[in-house]
Amino acid sequence: MTDLSHYVSGARVQGRSGRFADVFDPAIGTAENRVPLASSEEVAEVVAAAKAAWPAWAKTPPLRRARILDRFKFLLQENADKIAELITAEHGKTHEDALGEVTRGLEVVEFAVGIPHLLKGEVTENVGTNVDSHSLRQPLGVVAGITPFNFPAMVPMWMFPVALACGNCFVLKPSERDPSAPLLIAELLSRAGVPDGVFNVANGDKETVDALLAHPDVKAVSFVGSTPIARYIYATGTAHGKRVQALGGAKNHAIILPDADLDMAVGALMGAAYGSAGERCMAISVAVPVGEPTANALIEKLVPKIEALKIGPGADPASDMGPLVTAQHLAKVRGYIDQGVAEGAELVVDGRGFKPPQGYENGYYIGGSLFDRVTPEMSIWKEEIFGPVLSVARAKNYAEAADLVARHEYGNGVAVFTRDGDAARAFAHEVEVGMVGVNVPIPVPMAFHSFGGWKASLYGDHHMHGPEGVRFYTRLKTITTRWPTGMRAEAEFVMPTMG
Repeated sequence: MTDLSHYVSGARVQGRSGRFADVFDPAIGTAENRVPLASSEEVAEVVAAAKAAWPAWAKTPPLRRARILDRFKFLLQENADKIAELITAEHGKTHEDALGEVTRGLEVVEFAVGIPHLLKGEVTENVGTNVDSHSLRQPLGVVAGITPFNFPAMVPMWMFPVALACGNCFVLKPSERDPSAPLLIAELLSRAGVPDGVFNVANGDKETVDALLAHPDVKAVSFVGSTPIARYIYATGTAHGKRVQALGGAKNHAIILPDADLDMAVGALMGAAYGSAGERCMAISVAVPVGEPTANALIEKLVPKIEALKIGPGADPASDMGPLVTAQHLAKVRGYIDQGVAEGAELVVDGRGFKPPQGYENGYYIGGSLFDRVTPEMSIWKEEIFGPVLSVARAKNYAEAADLVARHEYGNGVAVFTRDGDAARAFAHEVEVGMVGVNVPIPVPMAFHSFGGWKASLYGDHHMHGPEGVRFYTRLKTITTRWPTGMRAEAEFVMPTMG
């Protein structure tokens, strides 16, 4: 078993707290590495390193920062397979899925390379007699990112490329379940020319998180994870005077109208519900067919495809779906299936009986499951399962289907499948959800737009990456200027009107 490290001031640094967490290979169910858990004292040292590096980095011309990120982009491309292998080994997702994750993160880096354009302020000449006014967007200082296990490369890259391009220094606290990919990314940033201390990795647990939230030199915190933790991060961070964006949980629905291309909808649902073993905040976990004929046809088409899923180690190119991330999470997902049955939902496909391939009997595997006739009173409708479980909640008409989405506490993502442009447009404009797909099951915005949900899926005012990310990682300064020529020498005791 290998002891992993932190990454501080351009180098891997061994942990000194004496506390470690095991890092498992979920395909075989054994601990392969240990990750150090940073103490509050170690966090303070990391933040101090970032703070020391910030003045020079903030004064680095934006174009030079962009060129460094451009070099990082090419290093990411060259090392994509290696990063994906680390993700597969510690998370369990298939190699192709992991490669897709790296690509989506790389798109944010590409966006960040163009950020100098978005840092331009506004100028107004003669706002008053011989008085000019202009605005600037300036970096905050040291900022932190706290990221989840399900996207150990992509979610950090939703954050730090924008933060760095805007002139901030960054401290990343990745998930302790799969920390190796972020450590390699840190090394690639250094190779690209990011100065020591500008990007750092502090591995850890709640003690590490709390130390970041309380540290006075951390000016902003970005978070992605479950809603209870998002609430905690937002409440604690803002109580310490920090700017916070905290993305929480989801229960994403897909409405299937009677006129939808059903084969397309079924294919989309298979990928959206069972890809990455359902461990995605944008996974579709509830299908809402409108009308009994639509529902019956949907079930008939889904069942054989779910039963035919190829489940095995993520490193096997033949696998459609790998294991879940931990034994504890496997038990949680199985418990939700048990609960759905107990609450009266119809379990059409039961993944609990899946037998792993020979040699992988101790891995954290489960088959795809499908529930029918799920109702809003059931836990499997209310709560985020985060596993390969799709629920079908039948609706009599469009209004009932739309109400089903509207009444849920989460508002992360939603999709509607239809050929009716009027219905699609009305739904997209009226639904209280942050990201909407029309015949698109996972409506994750491209990097030059911004990612984020509504309601209990987001705490804070800013979504991630895109223009919203630039606004989050900078603050506005407005400068009003008048030079001595033509100035009145006398004191003025009234409110200036700039007339």
